[in-house]
Amino acid sequence: MKTKPAEQKEKPLKWWQLSLLGVACTIGTGFFLGSSIAISMAGPSVLFSFVLAALGTYFVYESLAKMTIADPQSGSFRSYAKKAYGRWAGFSSGWVYWVSEMLIMGSQMTALSIFTRFWFPTIELWVFACIYAVLGIGVILTGTKGFDRIENLLAVLKIAAIVMFIILASLALFGIFGPGNEQTTIPRTYDAFVPNGIAGFLPSLIYGFYGFAGIEIIGLLAVRLEEMKDATKSGKVMLFILAIIYVTSIGLALIIVSWDNFTTDNSPFVTALNNYAIPYVPHIFNGVFIIAGFSTMVASLFAVIRILVTLAEDKDAPSFLAKRIKNNTIALPAVGLTTAGVIISIILSLVMPGSIYEYFTTAAGLMLLYNWFFIIGSYGRLQKLTTGENIKRFTGFALVLLAIIGTLFHDTSRPGFYVSMLFIVVIAIVTLVMRHFWNKKPKNPNKRESTSLFKKIKL
Repeated sequence: MKTKPAEQKEKPLKWWQLSLLGVACTIGTGFFLGSSIAISMAGPSVLFSFVLAALGTYFVYESLAKMTIADPQSGSFRSYAKKAYGRWAGFSSGWVYWVSEMLIMGSQMTALSIFTRFWFPTIELWVFACIYAVLGIGVILTGTKGFDRIENLLAVLKIAAIVMFIILASLALFGIFGPGNEQTTIPRTYDAFVPNGIAGFLPSLIYGFYGFAGIEIIGLLAVRLEEMKDATKSGKVMLFILAIIYVTSIGLALIIVSWDNFTTDNSPFVTALNNYAIPYVPHIFNGVFIIAGFSTMVASLFAVIRILVTLAEDKDAPSFLAKRIKNNTIALPAVGLTTAGVIISIILSLVMPGSIYEYFTTAAGLMLLYNWFFIIGSYGRLQKLTTGENIKRFTGFALVLLAIIGTLFHDTSRPGFYVSMLFIVVIAIVTLVMRHFWNKKPKNPNKRESTSLFKKIKL
């Protein structure tokens, strides 16, 4: 499916603008809070988790970018899956993505509500969740111009917050804020660097990948590039910036505070700076968490609505979902269905027991990575690759697979893996049922007779 006129009317992007949007769509609570869980699993070796995740993410993104350069598609990864493997792949890839993002969005808005209650403890969570949902939908309804402006602003704020932490942590190490409550330590042996062994390191990999999740959204935005050949450069710059600030900030936190003093209930950056008498740190970073979570939530809303529209245009969803308003740029029915999905997700996140909903959201995160397999596989089927490109493609596949398998090594993530398999089975069954209808040919005896007569005359 070629890029539609609606996408052509959207403001073209320069390569650096796409990189900035990529940063906005990527840095979220998955990094600011998920990194604490990774540290508790792997200790200082978590730095390798983020390095390997950055490498694997780039190889997957490069596959997507090169397909976009060769054949721009508004449906991005799901359109390439359809071209490479058939309609079943486009259908399942699109709906896996939509369902997984809907589940994740409920947890995002619940997290945003919890952060906001830090300042307003007497207000119910559902009130804040509804407010953030309305604000997010409002941003989407402003069109791509409003989306671009808000995401670019939030990207700058998030980068500024991480740079601020790096500066404060560096000053703290030079003794500007006093001696601190703990003595700084640098691991010098294998046991100190990998305190929980390989069994601790492997499950932390998934949190490294969560820190870079969002390349699917960049693939959807890449069709707006002024120069399509810049798609690869945009991703390379984006991922390089993210890798540097991720590894530097986590590395400084681990030097300031011993890894076993980090808790999964708090961001590693707050824990590190709480070691010193720096005023307003919890308040500042609480605001950063809200900005980061809201930014990635809006990016996810943009992506799932775009995917829903392309599914409708390909007859893999009800066709009315593709209808647009406001100069043919806003798909209001798709926005409406996604809003309903968000409401259901919020209700589930607030009503279901915490551990069960956590399994669901972990499963949803894994399902996003399953779509990366479609990206890598489609790349190999749709393009003729050099030996070097094949090596990078298989390396990316191996790293993503290692992260997924790693979830089986820890009690926190293992149930999520099993739930993700259950979701995949359900979507596979639905896809098989749909294939039965796709393969049905209209029964029209008169048409068959006229065709046979035509063949006889031709002979």
